[in-house]
Amino acid sequence: MEIRIGIVNTGRELNFETSSSPDEVRSQVASALEQSATHLSFSDVKGSAYIVPTANLAYIELGTEESRRVGFVA
Repeated sequence: MEIRIGIVNTGRELNFETSSSPDEVRSQVASALEQSATHLSFSDVKGSAYIVPTANLAYIELGTEESRRVGFVA
């Protein structure tokens, strides 16, 4: 699944693929915001880790879990 994270006062967004489901990401973000956590932590499919401060979150866009198709569709 693809995740895009917008950060306040930053011209670029953070974009990466993760193996987590959309529901797992939603619950992780919601619990961090409800508990007033200082940061969120994500990891991508390649093993890289991302730490994002919750105070600077502009938006989080969750992509679909659909895998990319190979070939032609009739």
